Amino acid sequence: MFLIQLALIGMCIALLPLSYVWVKASDDKFRKLVWVTTFLTLDLVMFGGFTRLTDSGLGCPDWPGCYGTASPFIAHAQIAAAHAALPTGPVSMTKAWIEMIHRYFAMAIGVLIVAQTLIAWVARIKRRPLAVSPWWPTALLALIGVQGIFGAWTVTMKLQPIIVTTHLLLGLALLGSLGWLAARVTPMPVYEPGAARYRTAALVGLSLLVVQIALGGWVSTNYAVLACTDFPTCNGQWIPSMDFAHGFHLWRALGMTSDGDAITQDALVAIHWTHRTFAFVVIAYLVWLALQLRRYASLARPAMGVLVVIAVQFATGLSNIVLAWPLPIAVAHNGGAAVLLLLLVVLNFRTASSRPGRAALAARGTATA
Repeated sequence: MFLIQLALIGMCIALLPLSYVWVKASDDKFRKLVWVTTFLTLDLVMFGGFTRLTDSGLGCPDWPGCYGTASPFIAHAQIAAAHAALPTGPVSMTKAWIEMIHRYFAMAIGVLIVAQTLIAWVARIKRRPLAVSPWWPTALLALIGVQGIFGAWTVTMKLQPIIVTTHLLLGLALLGSLGWLAARVTPMPVYEPGAARYRTAALVGLSLLVVQIALGGWVSTNYAVLACTDFPTCNGQWIPSMDFAHGFHLWRALGMTSDGDAITQDALVAIHWTHRTFAFVVIAYLVWLALQLRRYASLARPAMGVLVVIAVQFATGLSNIVLAWPLPIAVAHNGGAAVLLLLLVVLNFRTASSRPGRAALAARGTATA
């Protein structure tokens, strides 16, 4: 019964953006729906970071509901008992609500993607032109299903770092895929074949960012943000004592080594130092790439966005260290990585679409949207 209640909650939340898209004066409601879903998925990724950073991932220690109910209101007695038994533990009414709100909005995103899938397949059946194949939103629907599985494992496997990090990366994969779909259904301002020469460079930049995001997720899920307490050195040393073997052993419990012992400070330092050091490689490359791409009219705005977000990311990353990881800045750092991913997805799409022959094909596709 509570599963039906959860589904109804997700549908009710999704009705708000669906209503906005429906009443909006636009000839292309599918494109509006894709962009709204992309924006809300970005919000969900940021709220997921907030959930993790407030230690609310086990606020409801079962899945998909909360103590077998659809709401912390209904599970109030169980939550109060768990909190009374262990006041410093992971369960409290506040944390339960944070966790369930995250789940509610994830379900709403799922409803929006179901709506995209239905619209696309109906358009295919009725032979109405659409800028994308219906298999695109269908693939997104499958992806969000896999994401839900890892969300369940995040809880049932007690925040195991590799599961939580994979859950984060799948969420960003969903966001990036939605960003690509949004770019696909949106006409480009101008097609410039000369930009195609940077297609490989843009793909390399996106790949480097994905690696850096994975390293950042590993830092966050292992709570290694404060393993280095100063900058630019780490605990007063340029190359501190580090334990890479235990730090980057993937399959282990939170706070433990693969041997079942408590993870050492040297292992946490190795995680933090690797993320910090690789950040300079990513920053240098993306700044160079953005400076090259901003010369093209169709790429100028996202390229400038990359430069701005990189500056913000550097500032928030540094603040997390020197200000001892304040929650708003930590959430902003997570959100900045997601925005940077979206910008690079757009740049990759536009450089790929600028190849000879692809520009005309993309123009025909968006003209029929």
